[in-house]
Amino acid sequence: MKQSLFIVILTVLALIAAFIIFYFVFGSPMNFKDGAAREVPLNLMGQVYTGGPLVALLIALSIMDFAIIIERTISLRKAMGKTSSNVFFKSVMDHLRNGEIDEALNACKIQKGSVANIISAALTRYKEIEASGKTTDVDKKLAEVQRAAEEATMLETPLLEKNLIALSTIASIATMVGLLGTTIGMIRAFKALAQTGAPDAIQLATGISEALINTAGGLFVAILGIVAYNVFINNVDNFTYQVDEASFNTIQILRNR
Repeated sequence: MKQSLFIVILTVLALIAAFIIFYFVFGSPMNFKDGAAREVPLNLMGQVYTGGPLVALLIALSIMDFAIIIERTISLRKAMGKTSSNVFFKSVMDHLRNGEIDEALNACKIQKGSVANIISAALTRYKEIEASGKTTDVDKKLAEVQRAAEEATMLETPLLEKNLIALSTIASIATMVGLLGTTIGMIRAFKALAQTGAPDAIQLATGISEALINTAGGLFVAILGIVAYNVFINNVDNFTYQVDEASFNTIQILRNR
């Protein structure tokens, strides 16, 4: 629910910001030789404006790309915890080998992050079982600990993958929007060529410009989204590997106590 709300709010704000940028920044009369007519661009911003209204949509998609990239970068850094994962793992494993469960839990509280939360859930469950004294069977104890770790993993993984589907979807949409803008621009260019007598040079240039600008804009947003998506997916996979390794080592140390 929170994820959907974030995307909805981001989409609305990005569209508002994009159309303001498109019409009042790129479309400023100062960027055109003919002023308010906005047909002969004077600089790059005026050139971008000639790409047509679909450029505004591409700007909105690029804003969403950057916003999600920033949000995911911050979230994944928080998920890593306060210190290096290797240092944290070594500290926790050393505590467990020495039978210092409370110290290991304290290290998890200090570290925070996804991996620390999962290890903490497993160790907390182990302490609860030990305190209750309901079972002396080691395998049953460890099965409960393993289940606690798996449940914590199921809660943490969606947080790591949040908004990645939106990032992939934006990349796909940007490609289609760019292609649509290219098609519309080529239609305008051929329409200018089809006129009786000499072709309308301004309309021909505008059509070709619209086609190329939309192509470039769509590719830029799509490439940015795809690269960011793959980087974040790789980070999530690394987290998953770390979680599996940490859970396995924790279970093995507890088994040998």
